[in-house]
Amino acid sequence: MQARLEITLKPELEDAEGLALQKKVKDVFGIELDAVRCVRILTFDAELTEAECILARDRIFCNPVSQEASFEPLALDFDGCIWVGFRPGVRDNAGATAMEALSDVLGRSFGPEDTVYTSRRYCIKGKGLTEKLMDRIAGELLANDIIQQWQVFTKESWDVKEGVGLILPKVRLNHEPEVTTIPIDSDATLQAVSQARNLALNPNDVPVIRRYFLNGQTLALRREKGLEQPTDIEIEYIAQGRSDHCNHNTFRGLFRYRDLETGETEVIDNLFKTCIQNPTLKMQKEKDWVVSVLWDNAGAARFDDHWNYVITGETHNSPSNMEAYGGAITGIVGVYRDPLGTGKGARLIMGSYGFCVGELDYDGPLKPRLHPRRILDGVVEGVRDGGNKSGVPTPFGQVTFHSGYMGKCLVFVTALGIMPKAVAGAPGHEKTTSPGEHIIMCGGRVGKDGIHGVTASSETFSAHTPAGHVQIGDPYTQKKMHDFLLEARDAGLIAFITDNGGGGLSSSIGESARFAGGCTVALDQVPLKYEGLDQWEIWVSESQERMTVSVKPEHLEAFMALSEKHAVESTVIGTYTDTGYLEITWKGKTVAWIHMDLLEEGFPQWEFDCEWIPPKLRGLYEPVIGAPSDYNGVLKTLLARPNIASKEWIVRQYDHEVQANSVIKPLVGRERDIPSDAAVIRPVLDSERGIAFTQTLLPTYSQIDAGAMTAAVIDEAVRRLLAVGGGLSEMGGVDNFCWPDIQYHPEKNPDGRFKAAQLVRSCKALQAMCEAYQIPLLSGKDSMYVDGHLQGPFGETRKVSGLETLQFSATAMVENVWLCQSMDVKNPGDRLYLLGETANELGGSEYYEWMGYVGLHVPEVDPEAFLPLYQALEKAMKMALVNSAHAVARGGLGVHLALVAMAGCRGLNVDLGPVKIRGDIPVEREDILLFSESCGRMLVTVSREKEKAFQELFDGLPCACIGEVLENDILRICGRQGKELVHTCMADLKQSFKKPFGDRI
Repeated sequence: MQARLEITLKPELEDAEGLALQKKVKDVFGIELDAVRCVRILTFDAELTEAECILARDRIFCNPVSQEASFEPLALDFDGCIWVGFRPGVRDNAGATAMEALSDVLGRSFGPEDTVYTSRRYCIKGKGLTEKLMDRIAGELLANDIIQQWQVFTKESWDVKEGVGLILPKVRLNHEPEVTTIPIDSDATLQAVSQARNLALNPNDVPVIRRYFLNGQTLALRREKGLEQPTDIEIEYIAQGRSDHCNHNTFRGLFRYRDLETGETEVIDNLFKTCIQNPTLKMQKEKDWVVSVLWDNAGAARFDDHWNYVITGETHNSPSNMEAYGGAITGIVGVYRDPLGTGKGARLIMGSYGFCVGELDYDGPLKPRLHPRRILDGVVEGVRDGGNKSGVPTPFGQVTFHSGYMGKCLVFVTALGIMPKAVAGAPGHEKTTSPGEHIIMCGGRVGKDGIHGVTASSETFSAHTPAGHVQIGDPYTQKKMHDFLLEARDAGLIAFITDNGGGGLSSSIGESARFAGGCTVALDQVPLKYEGLDQWEIWVSESQERMTVSVKPEHLEAFMALSEKHAVESTVIGTYTDTGYLEITWKGKTVAWIHMDLLEEGFPQWEFDCEWIPPKLRGLYEPVIGAPSDYNGVLKTLLARPNIASKEWIVRQYDHEVQANSVIKPLVGRERDIPSDAAVIRPVLDSERGIAFTQTLLPTYSQIDAGAMTAAVIDEAVRRLLAVGGGLSEMGGVDNFCWPDIQYHPEKNPDGRFKAAQLVRSCKALQAMCEAYQIPLLSGKDSMYVDGHLQGPFGETRKVSGLETLQFSATAMVENVWLCQSMDVKNPGDRLYLLGETANELGGSEYYEWMGYVGLHVPEVDPEAFLPLYQALEKAMKMALVNSAHAVARGGLGVHLALVAMAGCRGLNVDLGPVKIRGDIPVEREDILLFSESCGRMLVTVSREKEKAFQELFDGLPCACIGEVLENDILRICGRQGKELVHTCMADLKQSFKKPFGDRI
C-alpha cells in the first residue's frame, strides 16, 4: 500500500531544525518569525500491509518518548507551511536506509520498485507570511531547484485531510533504449555533434577521430562486427577519455613561455612529465620508502615493515557550485573510493577538506546561482555527512574566503588509507588484469547521475524526469562496500580493483582493460536504478558507490558469497580479453568496438602561448603607508579577519575520533579552540609510529606571482609538519591545482596567455621546491576552468575567474607519537624563540589586504638557507628540547604570537629587538616586523634548563630569543626601541578571534 507517515517532536520539546531556520530567515531577510516546527515525512511506495505500516511506525521511525507520528496530516498550528522533497532520480539516502530498516524489522525482502521517499514540511508562525515570502525562503534557504522541489501553503490553502498529498517522485522515462550512429562525413559535422551533445571535443581531435573510423582496414573489421559509422557509445567513450579531466591535456601540453620584460623565451614540453613525473620518479629510485606513485588511484608510501599508507586528493568544484551539499558529499565519498581502489585495496584512515568561497557577507551587484554563505553551509554539511557517516575521521581542514571564488567555489577533499604490504603472498600495491578474468561491478546501481548535462537538453522535461547531472553520494552503501571489498582482498579474491569515478564504467573498464589487452562488456547486464537509459548513458554515468573489480574464475563463487554476506550488490558484466579491442554488446549485439590504443596515441598535443607580465608592468606597487598608532586595535582586527578568525563552528561538526587514531587533534590548546598546524594519526594502534598530515594554500600571493605562491605554500607545509613532530626524511606531497582558463581568446579570455605563464611558473616552483626539500609527489590533481559567469545588475553576464590556486597536502612519518608537540605555550618561564629571518615581505599579505592593497614584495623562499634550520628543529624535537612549536604564516608574527598565547592561555613578554632581519629592502617600521609573512619562520618555546642544549643545536643559524612565557594572561610586545606596541589580555584577543563566526557554533 502507499502511505504517508508524518513525524515531529512533541510540542514541549525544542525544535533545533526549526530554530535554525528562524535564525537563517532573520540573518538573510531580516524577518523575525515567531516559531518554526519541522515535520519529517516518510512516503511508502511498497507492498506493505496496514499492520506492517503500524509496526514500522512504532518499531523503527517514531520515538514515543520525544516524538509523535501519524498517517494523517499532523494538526500543527501555523500561518504558513513549506514542503520540500527530492526531485525524481535524486539519491535519497535516508529513504534507502528506511527501506533497509523495513526489510530487517519485517524479516522479508522487497522488490526493486519498492521505495521510501523522505521529505520535510516546515510549519511557520509569523506575521506577514505571504506565499511569495515562503517561496523565497524555500528557494534561497531550504532547497535547490536542481535536486529538490517544493510547495507552499497558507493557512487558508491547507487541506487538513490531505495535507501535502501523496507525492511519489518516481522516475518514469517511458523510453526504449537505442543505439544511434554518429555522422562523420566532415569535421564540421562531428564538431556540431560535439556541441549538441556537450562532448567538449577539442577541434584538433576531430580529424583524428574521423581518420580512425574512416580507415579502410578499420572499416572492414568493423563490418564483421555489424558496425560501420561510429555509434553514440563510441563517441561518448572517446570524448570522456580525451577530456581534460581524464587525460590531463592541459598539463601534458606544449607551453611556449615568454617574459615580456626580459624577452627571454622557453618551450616546456609536457608540464606534468617535466615538473612532476620525472622528478618524482627519480626520487622514487633513491628513496626505498616511496612505493607507488602517479599511476594508480592514490600514491603509496611505506608506513612500517608491515603496512603502506596511501594518499590522494580530489576537487569537486563545478558540482558544488551548482548544488553545494550534493557536490561536496559526492566529492568526499568519491575521493574515499580512491584508496579503496589503490593496489588491491586500502582501508580508509582519515580525510580532510579545503573550501574556497566568496565573501560570506557579499551584497554586491553580481548574482551567483548560490550565495557564498549558502555554498559554505552546503559544502560543510556535505563533507561532514560523507565523511562521518562513512566511519572515517576528519582531523584537518581549512577555509579561505576571497571575492575571486564568487564565480566558482573550490572544494578540495583528501583521503588517506592503509594497506598490507603483502596480500595473498604478493605485494599489496600491485595489481593487473588478465584475459579470462571476470569484470564485476560492485555497489550501487546506474542511473542518469553525473552524466554531463546532455540529458537536460535531449529529452522532454516532465515531473518524472530525473535530475540527471546531479549526484548525491551515499556513505552507508559505500561503507558496506568498503568492508566487503577489504574482506575479499584479505581472502585473496581480488586481482584488480578501481573505482567508478569520472566517466563511470567507460573510464574504469577502459583503463583496466589496457593491462589485459582488451575486454568484452555486456551492457545489458549492468544493474540499473530504473529502466529507459540509453546504452551510452549506462556506459558514462557517474552514479556513485561503484567499484570495478577483476576476479579470476576460480574465485568467483567465493567473491559472490562474500558480497551477499555484506548485502552488497555485485554483478558480472563482462570479461577481460587479449583481443586488443574494447567491445561492448547489448543483448548479444556489438554496439561498440574500439582499438585499445586509440586513446593512447595519435591525438595532437594541446598548445599554449604564455606571456609573463612582471608585477610592476601590471601596475602593482608597494604602497607608501605610515606605521599604525594603535597596534592593539590592528592585531585584534587581523585576528577577526575571515581568513584568520576561528572556524571552530566548522571543525566541531567533524568527527576526528571515530577510529580512535588521533594524536594531535584539529583544535589544540588548554581550551581546545585554536587550530593546529597539522594533524597526527596513529593508524596502527599497536605501533608507536604515526602519520603527520597538513595542507596549505595561499592564493592571494598569486595576484603577484603564482610561482612565489607555490614556493610559499610548500615551505609552509614543511614547517607545519615539523611543528608537530614530523620528520624531514620521509615527507610526501599531493599537489592539487585549481586554475582559471589558460587558453587565449581575444574576447572570451584575453588574459589567457598570462594565466598560462602563471601555471608554468607554478609548476617550475613546485619542481624546485620538491627537489630542494626532497618531497616526492605521491599523487596529485588538476582542476582547470575555475571561471564563472554571473548575472550583472543590468542582466548582463560577467566573467569572474578564480585565483590561481594550489593546495598542497603533505605527510611525514612520526617515529614516536609520544614525542609529538602542539603549538600552545605551556610553562611560565619558558623561553620564546623565533627561528628564521624576517624580511620586508607584505605583498599579498593579510595586513595589506585589510588596507585594500596587494603590494609588490611577495614572500620568497630560500630552501638552501631554510633547510639547515629545519634540520636543527627536527633534531631538537627528537631530543625533547621543545615545549611548543608553531609555523609563522598568514597574518605574520603578531598574529601567530597571539595564537600560541591564546592556545596556552598564557601571557607572553615579547621583545622585537633580537628579531633577525633578511633582505636588501630595509625593515624600517615595526608593523613590517609584526605583519610581514616571510617564510622559513617558526615560534618555539624551550624550558630554561634545556635552553643551553637548544642553543648549541642552532649555533650559527638565524635563531633569536625574543621573550618568555608569563604566568598571567597578558600579551606584551615591545618594539626594537623598547616602546610598548601591544598590551592586551587573552580574553580580548579571543573575543576578536571568535567573534566573526561565534554565533554559528
